[in-house]
Amino acid sequence: MSGIAGIVRFDGAPVERGLIEKMTAAMAYRGPDGVNHFVRGSIALGHCMLRTTPQSLHENQPLSSDDEAVTLVMDGRVDNWEDLQREVVMRGARLRGKSDAELVLRAYEFWGPDCLGRIDGDFALAIWDERRREIFCARDRIGVKPFHYHWDGKTFVFASDLHAILALPWVPRTPNEGMLAEVMADEWYTRDETLWLGVMRLTAAHCMSVGGSAPLPRQYWAPDPWATLPCSSDDDYFAYYRDLLTESVRRRSRSHRELACEVSGGLDSSALFCLADSLERQGRLLAPGLEGYTVDFSDDAAANELSYARAAGAHVGRTIHEVSPTFHDIDWFAERAAAFLDMPGAPNGAALMGLHEHAASRGARVILSGAGGDHFLSGSRVYYFEEFEQRNWRNLINCFIADVHAAGGVRAISWLISNGMAPLLPQRAKAVLRTLITSVMGRSEKAASWLTPRMRAKLDERRMRAWNIPEESLRRKSQRSILEALYYPPDNWGRVQSERLDASVGIETRAPFYAHELVQFALSTPERLRLRGNRDKFIHTESLRGILPPTLTARTTKADFGDIFHRFLLSHRGLVSKMVPSARPEWLDSKAMEELLPSDAPHPGRIPESWALWRVLCIHMGMSRFDLRSDEAI
Repeated sequence: MSGIAGIVRFDGAPVERGLIEKMTAAMAYRGPDGVNHFVRGSIALGHCMLRTTPQSLHENQPLSSDDEAVTLVMDGRVDNWEDLQREVVMRGARLRGKSDAELVLRAYEFWGPDCLGRIDGDFALAIWDERRREIFCARDRIGVKPFHYHWDGKTFVFASDLHAILALPWVPRTPNEGMLAEVMADEWYTRDETLWLGVMRLTAAHCMSVGGSAPLPRQYWAPDPWATLPCSSDDDYFAYYRDLLTESVRRRSRSHRELACEVSGGLDSSALFCLADSLERQGRLLAPGLEGYTVDFSDDAAANELSYARAAGAHVGRTIHEVSPTFHDIDWFAERAAAFLDMPGAPNGAALMGLHEHAASRGARVILSGAGGDHFLSGSRVYYFEEFEQRNWRNLINCFIADVHAAGGVRAISWLISNGMAPLLPQRAKAVLRTLITSVMGRSEKAASWLTPRMRAKLDERRMRAWNIPEESLRRKSQRSILEALYYPPDNWGRVQSERLDASVGIETRAPFYAHELVQFALSTPERLRLRGNRDKFIHTESLRGILPPTLTARTTKADFGDIFHRFLLSHRGLVSKMVPSARPEWLDSKAMEELLPSDAPHPGRIPESWALWRVLCIHMGMSRFDLRSDEAI
């Protein structure tokens, strides 16, 4: 996880001495292998280096072309480096080395902004083009690598980290109350804003060219709902998926040091570990070794997956390193919120930090993660509607029989009616049904009563411009949930927080399930292959029989880390109930805030309110002038 930064003055004035150094100093933790700068008049670029591949060992950035007409800074890697290298060499490029950065630079020289269609990987990049007097910026398709920017009409600045931009003297620190309302309500609509007015995020799969006028991001990639796959049977889908996932693991295994792999004991991370082991035995793993790591939650029955992680290790003949979970106190989160001026992550996510630290202490720079599996492999009973609509009666009957065996006839019939027949009703009948349900169940949208009227009004404005997926753009009903998972704003924010946490311990996390080919595969796959009876991720387990141990392919349970989150909130009940509302009367209703407080026992129905409570606390920690460790704060 490297870091990039830049300042471009389009009024022709030189960049003030020391400013780019100030930005990279704010991100020094991203550059354990060196920090370098490129300064030429009104242009200043900075790069903080973390080397994670053999090709990066001799790479230095900022990187300029032979004639110095084009200069690149990039945080990331090219996973299809073999193909891209072949392409640029065929076009006549004379490569000075083997770095991914040079491949991207050459690709831009040949194809300009269209080069993004030829680059696969996780990246955030900026390329200054002296001839065009513009800077080209882009972010990877899923949004793994962060890219923040600010434009004031004459100067464009960007950085991996939000706080590096806010460190500049002319960038105002004005809270973005519309975005704050979304975050504190846990009701998300916006993908390109931050907590601070005027500081933006480049959205995943977007790029922009800035040449003196306001930045206009454009989307360069989206999965195609109408694409088809060369599969005519379930077995074809299984084989296709297995090949895609194996190749995704192979490409993301490239490291100059031993490859680490999370092995939670769940279906996703365990599959990656077993596939990586298989690749190593075949001599195809792009790393000098492989080690598995798991978190020992043996003191938490709901989160404990140790037996499954051990089963994965035994299946391939490897011992999994067992690491204790990491539990931070409130001060740790407060310090991170104040330092980064952003959300600091959550207690259940930070529990994995010790695992990554342990892997780094053993020399690893890269760790494989099962993130994304839940997004694109989990299924729903909407397969009834799809099979009804396509008149695939044999598939429909097979789904119904599987549900009868899993849940009984009464439950299976209710699923058939609610998920298969009800959606086929005329639009007028469905509207009447929705009205009836709303009148019985109450208002469907969150009231966010803990916000003040002014903040609720801002939230209402956001609701009015919420992004929606048009029905006519979908080929299958199930595609909506996949696209919503891909574009869901808090998940993208969470990826940025996780990336920053990993960078702080010198680790780059790679998630093979985020490969855009696998996202497209999920969008083009019938829903009945994701859920069969009581077996979620059906296509995943069926495709990997023999690769995963039988203990895991037969597993129908999933760990729950919610109790970690609940216990943390409960332990800081006084802080939240007394200090936060009184400190933020312009944003929060103190009486309504009390209703958000956790009870002594976990309550699944209040999980959304618990997340809102945590995010309110994080907002306060990031923007408060109080010392949270002082008596005044407590």
